[in-house]
Amino acid sequence: MLTYPQIDPIIFQIGPLAIRWYGLMYLLGFVAAYYLIRHLCRLRRLPLDNAGVSDLLFYCVLGVILGGRLGYVLFYDLSYYLKHPLQILAVWQGGMSFHGGLCGVVLSASFFCLRKKLPWLLTADVLVTAATIGLGLGRLGNFINGELWGRVTDVPWGMVFPGAGPLPRHPSQLYEAGLEGVVLFALLYFFHRRRLTPGVPFFSFCLLYGLFRSGLEFVREPDAHIGFLWGAATMGQLLSLPMVLIGLVGLGWILLARRCE
Repeated sequence: MLTYPQIDPIIFQIGPLAIRWYGLMYLLGFVAAYYLIRHLCRLRRLPLDNAGVSDLLFYCVLGVILGGRLGYVLFYDLSYYLKHPLQILAVWQGGMSFHGGLCGVVLSASFFCLRKKLPWLLTADVLVTAATIGLGLGRLGNFINGELWGRVTDVPWGMVFPGAGPLPRHPSQLYEAGLEGVVLFALLYFFHRRRLTPGVPFFSFCLLYGLFRSGLEFVREPDAHIGFLWGAATMGQLLSLPMVLIGLVGLGWILLARRCE
């Protein structure tokens, strides 16, 4: 069994102002996304200058924050937030839904593409590749916060998380950081280097994230206030199923279109 490194979620505090690791991870993710989007725009010849990248990222940041928070409220704890509506604004306490954030980015980026007359699929390819960095960093933030831990296990790398009882659990946050962050980034960036057909990185992201997340849910403790839903499925698995279907349909459509050329 490994010892959980108890890191204070607050980096430093000045009066009521607290700088937290969770928020820092989001900030680092956005900064890294800016530079990666610039690089990928040059690599894939997406017609966006530095100012355009800044504008696109601004739209995406709004989509992530608004969509992620509203997604968490709607999917994970609607009854609580109906009773405490002001708590919806308390994003610093955690509670962001990836699937809600993805929906928010799709809507905001689509609006941006319409305004700037950008190719939607190629723009989506660039954005999902940049998003993998934020996904990995976000899971590290969850690990530091000691939240979203895994199920009880007897594997040698199990950890006892504060507030999760005395038994060792899977560090599922680190599994997700590795698969959703490192592995997905490496694969999607490879696709860009090979200059594959627009849409391949985006639909591959949908398919692989959905599969990774669905698989990891088997070692991740479901939310206590939700538990298991239909059968032994978790909310994360149910929300990931549409992503798998979209990925399969999208990749199939691209393959069919290429064969018909």
